[in-house]
Amino acid sequence: SMSLYLRRLREKIGHDLLVLPSVTVLLFDADRRVLLARHSDANVWVAPGVMVEPDETPQAAACREAREEIGCEVALRRIVGVYGGAEFLVRYRNGDEVSDVMTMFEAAIVSGTLQPDHAEILELRYFTYAETQALSCAQWLPVVLADVYGPP
Repeated sequence: SMSLYLRRLREKIGHDLLVLPSVTVLLFDADRRVLLARHSDANVWVAPGVMVEPDETPQAAACREAREEIGCEVALRRIVGVYGGAEFLVRYRNGDEVSDVMTMFEAAIVSGTLQPDHAEILELRYFTYAETQALSCAQWLPVVLADVYGPP
């Protein structure tokens, strides 16, 4: 769902490319499998993420995203890295283009039950690193996961 801020920007510039700050949340189970979400827009697997709103800290955005998209309260553990570049350019079905500058947080679930919102997120599942390599996923995801899991 597009924020009011972004909707106003889009009214002015149409579908043109926007460079946007975003946050993504990496959650792992006890076996170090990563939680991924099947996104309704392109039907690909992603790690849950969202644009940082005006006057919002990246940390608050990451916690808000977890609450809204997976139904859980999370505690942020560390920043995995900050990402951008060609793999982070997304073209949405409606024609909007976004180049994300993505702060990647590792987090832990502190309360709640995993529950996809069934609007943006159709399904939530944990995957091993090997399993992620066979998935239909966002083009940026392998870049991040290679960093997280490191060389075999």
